[in-house]
Amino acid sequence: MTEHDASRTWLTVPDLVELLSLTPGRVRRLIEDRHLAGARIDGVLKVPADFVRDGQPLPELRGTLILLGDDGFSDEEAVAWLLEPEASLGVAPIDALRSGRKAEVRRVAQALG
Repeated sequence: MTEHDASRTWLTVPDLVELLSLTPGRVRRLIEDRHLAGARIDGVLKVPADFVRDGQPLPELRGTLILLGDDGFSDEEAVAWLLEPEASLGVAPIDALRSGRKAEVRRVAQALG
């Protein structure tokens, strides 16, 4: 985990169960189906809180995660890319996604492949 990631809030599966009002199995399914993505931190699977809005996975996230996966990124690499500042966007890709810049983020992600 980089220093930048430390400033973000991370959610465990039990945190997501409570936040999303779902079973642990359903939360894991959201991760498997790329509605969410996580990284193992100290051996515990955690998802950035920025990947959730209004008690739901961020809708713009799934297509971006699929695109990154198609580019050969592991889930952990995709999470790292989404959280790190991206020069061409001026902010971290997740922050651009959250502010409605989905097409721009996906163009940058596509260029990575």
